Amino acid sequence: MSRARRWTRDILRGSPLAEDAELIVSELSANAILHTASGREYGSFHLAVAVSAQVVAVSVTDDGGTATAPKVEHQDQDAENGRGLGMVSAIAHRVVVHDSEQGHTVTAELYADARPGGHPC
Repeated sequence: MSRARRWTRDILRGSPLAEDAELIVSELSANAILHTASGREYGSFHLAVAVSAQVVAVSVTDDGGTATAPKVEHQDQDAENGRGLGMVSAIAHRVVVHDSEQGHTVTAELYADARPGGHPC
């Protein structure tokens, strides 16, 4: 996970969205490792970062191995588990989950000219 965060930080150096993107990468990669086959002995996850002047999109694809897709669970703030994707949804302007036979891809988008929830600044 630390390599993924460092790589994201390097790509987004100087961007006002860098810190949020790094936090999102941390949460999504941790979820992949903790909740899917990505955390097994030969498991892996794939990270993609797409950057334009308007949008930073961070995608993490896991190795699958779970019957259910990742979903936002609204936990109270004292819960020890289940808050990661909710936190990502609170930071990102848009979160999309794609399922395939090989695993799940969670993509979080950050917009340069909007506040969380998609409202323009």
